[in-house]
Amino acid sequence: MSRTTLDTAALAHDLRLAVMRFSRRLRNQRVDTSVTLTHLAALSTLKRHGPMSPGELAAHERVQPPSMTRVVVALEGMGMVTRTPHPTDGRQVIIGLTPAADELLSAEARAREAWLSERLHELAPEEREVLREAAVIIDKLASG
Repeated sequence: MSRTTLDTAALAHDLRLAVMRFSRRLRNQRVDTSVTLTHLAALSTLKRHGPMSPGELAAHERVQPPSMTRVVVALEGMGMVTRTPHPTDGRQVIIGLTPAADELLSAEARAREAWLSERLHELAPEEREVLREAAVIIDKLASG
């Protein structure tokens, strides 16, 4: 194995562990722990892509439709989503966000960004600049 391959493998290992630990810490900055991470993921998908059927939501979240049905029922019980008749298929419904869900998602984002902002202020300006550049590179990796 070449030195470049070994260096790349070591970087992949170190980056994977760092991103996993960072993601875990960021996820732990929660406002409302009664809403699970699965619930938040479904709400975030609805916020990003707009109202959709439970089947479409399941496909976006890469889960089986019966699992998403349970998530939707729980979210509806919490007052986080609404069900409206599908405009063209009377057998289906469209799931949309309530104002309470919008506020929850905003509060969750604010909490995580506040935590991250505090951590970033602890770094030297040069380190923050490296992270600014790394954010672009990580986004490029995630997009590919």
